[in-house]
Amino acid sequence: MKTNAAVLREFNAEWSIEEIDLDGPQDGEVLVSFEAAGLCHSDHHVRTGDLPVPLPIVGGHEGAGVVREVGSGVRDLKVGDHVVASFLPACGRCRWCASGHQNLCDQGAMLLSGAQLDGTFRRRSGDRDVGAACFLGTFAQYGTVPDSSVVKVDDDLPLSRACLLGCGVTTGWGSAVNTAKVRPGDTVVVIGCGGIGSGAIQGARLSGAEKIVVIDTAEGKRDKAFEFGATHFVTSMTEATALVGDLTHGVMADSALLTVGLAEGHMVGEALDIIRKGGAVVLTALASVTDVTPTLPMTMFTLFQKRLLGSLYGEANPRADIPRLLNLYREGKLLLDEAVTTEYKLNDINEAYDDMLAGRNIRGVIIHDH
Repeated sequence: MKTNAAVLREFNAEWSIEEIDLDGPQDGEVLVSFEAAGLCHSDHHVRTGDLPVPLPIVGGHEGAGVVREVGSGVRDLKVGDHVVASFLPACGRCRWCASGHQNLCDQGAMLLSGAQLDGTFRRRSGDRDVGAACFLGTFAQYGTVPDSSVVKVDDDLPLSRACLLGCGVTTGWGSAVNTAKVRPGDTVVVIGCGGIGSGAIQGARLSGAEKIVVIDTAEGKRDKAFEFGATHFVTSMTEATALVGDLTHGVMADSALLTVGLAEGHMVGEALDIIRKGGAVVLTALASVTDVTPTLPMTMFTLFQKRLLGSLYGEANPRADIPRLLNLYREGKLLLDEAVTTEYKLNDINEAYDDMLAGRNIRGVIIHDH
């Protein structure tokens, strides 16, 4: 079949809207008509080469839609099911899935290959194979994807909001809840109020944090930060460090969550300075794969017992946590409608990323035409 898609053919070039060929599902795969796709910063990392992938590739790793065809071997999905795409697959059988760490599923080893799990491709342009971001390629009307990469959700939930749980919101929420293990009464610093940061603020709020200090250089995000649950908002680390010292009488924050668009080495050291003895810095933001610049005082870890923790997908178990978070959304406790600043059409994708980079959006969402 044919589908329109946003294809990246060269690094640092714009997304090209093209009609490509799409094969139907093979064993363990489903064909999904994507109704909506989230515009996550990670796809921009692909565009800039910070995440090196083979080109050409259909972008998009956040999405939600409806199952239209089911391949052999698929047991838990049927035509008509509503699904959210999980940017990391969860096979349910490997060591990591079996021990409750679905975010570390062994199937993720091929995540940046562009190919499907069997090493072949379902998308073509002329006689050339076209990859799919994270097995998904949600910047397309249709996608053939592994059944381990989609999670069935209730039909009454708006797919234009549910799509955000495929990466950003779940990653941010889990960074606070699962990795930092925020507890009632904590002081939490969230560095960056974008797609992941907005989820981290809400995770800290839902965990009972007493003080949530948000840092973002875009002053226009102040009101949204407070809406998500921030108690304080500043525009620099210098201001934040002084503020946290005053708020905690010099003890400093229990945790600092680094959720900026692109992590840089100096940010890690600055975050370590804002946490208390025994506190945790959670590094969720992506850095360039070639960035090895952090220079850290090792005695800080020993003498002050500070911790630096990595967080992939917020340590979430997508098959359990996506439905769980959607229940919180249904109850009005997780704010997804408020996170979506602008809805776009696929043809507007380059404008949408310009808006994100300029700090005009908390989240942008593509609504696909069918």
